[in-house]
Amino acid sequence: MDKPKHKSIGYTPASTSCQSADHQAEPLNEAECCLDFHGAISTRVKEVGRPQLQIALAAIDQGDELVVVKLNRLERNQV
Repeated sequence: MDKPKHKSIGYTPASTSCQSADHQAEPLNEAECCLDFHGAISTRVKEVGRPQLQIALAAIDQGDELVVVKLNRLERNQV
């Protein structure tokens, strides 16, 4: 049987640039992500968009999937 012709794109959010996303690497490897984007966005500072998330979303074609380890970290409120 042929392997599906979609790609898995990983996104690993972190609260700061110093925070490690290592714990998210293994699940993304298991999902066989061909691309991995790491976004470090502080929730203490109002940020316009999430540049790495936007790039990851732009890389998705029809049938592809976005893989995140923790869904609650995908889009947090920044007040």
